[in-house]
Amino acid sequence: MKNLEDIKIRSKTFIENHMFILSILVLASIYYGIVRRFLIPSMSTVIIELLLAGITLVVLVYSTVTLIITGLITGLKSLSQSNKDQVKSWKKRFFKKLRLVLTSFSFLVLITVISQYIAYTPPILDWEGNKVENSIATLEKITINDSEQYITIRGNNKDNPVILFLAGGPGGTQLAATRDVLSDLEKDFVVVNWEQPGSSKSFKAVPINELSPERYIEDGHTLTNHLKKRFNKDKIYIVGQSWGSALGIWLAEKYPEDYYAFISSGQMVSFLDTEINCYNKALEIAQEKGDKSTVNKLNEQGGPPYKKNISMQSATYLTYLFQDMARNPDIHHTDHNTLKDIAGPEYGLWDKINYFRALIVTFDHVYPQLYDIDLRKEVTEFEIPIYILHGRHDLNAPTEFVKEYYELIEAPHKELIWFENSGHDNWIDESKLFIQIINDIHKLND
Repeated sequence: MKNLEDIKIRSKTFIENHMFILSILVLASIYYGIVRRFLIPSMSTVIIELLLAGITLVVLVYSTVTLIITGLITGLKSLSQSNKDQVKSWKKRFFKKLRLVLTSFSFLVLITVISQYIAYTPPILDWEGNKVENSIATLEKITINDSEQYITIRGNNKDNPVILFLAGGPGGTQLAATRDVLSDLEKDFVVVNWEQPGSSKSFKAVPINELSPERYIEDGHTLTNHLKKRFNKDKIYIVGQSWGSALGIWLAEKYPEDYYAFISSGQMVSFLDTEINCYNKALEIAQEKGDKSTVNKLNEQGGPPYKKNISMQSATYLTYLFQDMARNPDIHHTDHNTLKDIAGPEYGLWDKINYFRALIVTFDHVYPQLYDIDLRKEVTEFEIPIYILHGRHDLNAPTEFVKEYYELIEAPHKELIWFENSGHDNWIDESKLFIQIINDIHKLND
């Protein structure tokens, strides 16, 4: 009987000491085991999972701070030879806080690992909420040149023509963005978004020091062949945005037999000239506005090229230009934003951290390799149609360089189509027009 009473007392004490964590564990079990599958179509999972991680993180930070304070007080009282009962009381508090720190840390690690395995792209549904027959919506890890990389594949009909979308960067990711903004494109195409090595979900796919333009080209070629075989296609379309526009140009020029046409958005031409232009433009705007803080910061760091901390230094003027475009009344602005991207269910909690790491680590390694590249001098002849879709108010990929490059292009067919109400991301600013033009291009090349 005495042993039974001891067990009851210990159980009660354990539950009281860990009530908060136990409650979260029970709720998490109910959520992941029962509720989650009903929330996937609406993507309400994102709010719940981020909230759960956020609460745990707050508890971890709070408990760590109180642990440190408690530890210091306990140590001081021990050194000052205070009352033994007081020292014992503070030691008890210390170990209680330590248990909370270890428990919350373990739980945070657990839900981070779980989030990586349960990441998904939402199904394609009809107006009644049922999965569209013969549709495809998958988030997959595939092997590309001996490395495991991620792609999303989305389309209302698996038999439709295939588009390979190349995100901006290097190190950028747009799995959630394309799904959100270009959802109507999925009605007539199978849209494949490649999580390039060095970006969020594929951050560790290839060692950072092995990333180069050549590696991206060969990985893109291997992925293209994979898609052609999987969907039984002779050719596919390729769409490149910003950095992806340069990658798309290289693929189109080197492997024309793989593609019906290349379609660009925010076309990059000469990387170093573009950076210098952006730096000077930001400085000019700051001077016109009397923004002395930005002027001083730009003058202090000097203009590109940079040898180190490239991402942070270029962010000074690139972010400034994005802010200027955001204020431009001639640009059609949407409610799409970076936070909306990061919250996408395609990304686990660790992916969300790598989202930001990639913008610094990958960018800093790859971008210096692009400084010497000028497409006007290197890639002007093509065997497939080239379509450049460009925002009239694009400050990040200067319109004058695009015009000059377009004039130099020799191809069976070429078009430079201006988006009069767009900045650098015309596929977001004027998504309906962007989708319509791609459909028109397919009709011409079908």
